[in-house]
Amino acid sequence: MVILLSLCAAVVLAELLVRHTPLRALSAALLVILIGAVMANLGLIPAGSTPEAPVPIYDAIFAWLAPLAIFWLLLQVDLRRILEAGLPMLALFGIGAAGTTLGALLGFVLIGGGPRLGEHAAAVAGMYVGTYVGGSVNFNAVALHYEVTKAGVVFAGTVVVDNVMTTLWMLFNLAAPRVLGRWSRAPEDRALHEAGAETASEEGEPEPEPARDREPLDPARLGFAGAVGIGAVVGSKALASGCEGLGVPLPSMLILTVLALIVAQLRPRLAERWGDPFVGATALGMFAVYLFLAVVGAFCDVGALARTGPLAIDLSILAGTTVVVHGLVVFGAALLFGLPLRAAAVASQANIGGGTTALALARALGRDDLAAPGILVGALGTALGTFLGFLVAGLL
Repeated sequence: MVILLSLCAAVVLAELLVRHTPLRALSAALLVILIGAVMANLGLIPAGSTPEAPVPIYDAIFAWLAPLAIFWLLLQVDLRRILEAGLPMLALFGIGAAGTTLGALLGFVLIGGGPRLGEHAAAVAGMYVGTYVGGSVNFNAVALHYEVTKAGVVFAGTVVVDNVMTTLWMLFNLAAPRVLGRWSRAPEDRALHEAGAETASEEGEPEPEPARDREPLDPARLGFAGAVGIGAVVGSKALASGCEGLGVPLPSMLILTVLALIVAQLRPRLAERWGDPFVGATALGMFAVYLFLAVVGAFCDVGALARTGPLAIDLSILAGTTVVVHGLVVFGAALLFGLPLRAAAVASQANIGGGTTALALARALGRDDLAAPGILVGALGTALGTFLGFLVAGLL
């Protein structure tokens, strides 16, 4: 309970800093990650969760609260907006996957084949491709096949570096659209950059929180949103398990997204007849996302990275090169072809951090229409990640 108390405090502190201090130029999402990371590295909360030292509240947030947040936040999505945003997102995601693969190959060359990684060097490169195209499922699939999991120090080091890199990259994606906006040909990016410059030069009261995150709450509607959300999450996991048993692998996140989008399209009709039964779902979803992001920050264990010694250097160069080349390719393509940088950031986050962090980023960047496409391409990454991971490991 103390850990949950600390995570809730991190959310409150982030919101207060955004509303009442000059840090309003940052987003609450960015601040809650930073606060979670600082708390973990100061020893106030556990720095990550491992099979040897599990943190049940972290595991529960990843397994249950994050999917619930996705369901609640997708209830306001209009399918027409998804279709408009979908094709650029899909293209950028594919470009990002290619950049990740190229980055891992270059990183492997930079570390000279990874002498400190020994026989597992090629497999580790494949693991990073798997996780930075899809996610931890792909990471573990490659690791299990090449028995990297039996090399305790190497496997632990790859996990720590992956966690640190994922956190740092989300912080980058939160800032990139505003920073790179001056060079973008996309109208929305130019407007975002100019608005940021004007805000930075003005003094006065902080901007109010977005109206989209403020809703009237009452027990009946909260109970309804909670019941439907929990039912959807449980149902999607059960359906995914059943499909897997039939030899048809279908990610539960994809099923949950489809369920949420169906309910979202029915929501206006329900509201006309009985009043909106999902009032409060957005506020619940944002609170759940912030808790999830605080845990993402907590996994950024700088101390554990330092304890891996010289091995950390090779792993950091390999993972860092993979991610940096990915970013150069994705954002370079967006600037070259005049695609919105916020779409590039969400597509990149879907690659590096998965669908849940892509949704959180889309919300933080004010592009709710990118939330569902981000989750969907994240599910696509889960399907592609293992294949590309094995491809890279085999080539090396």
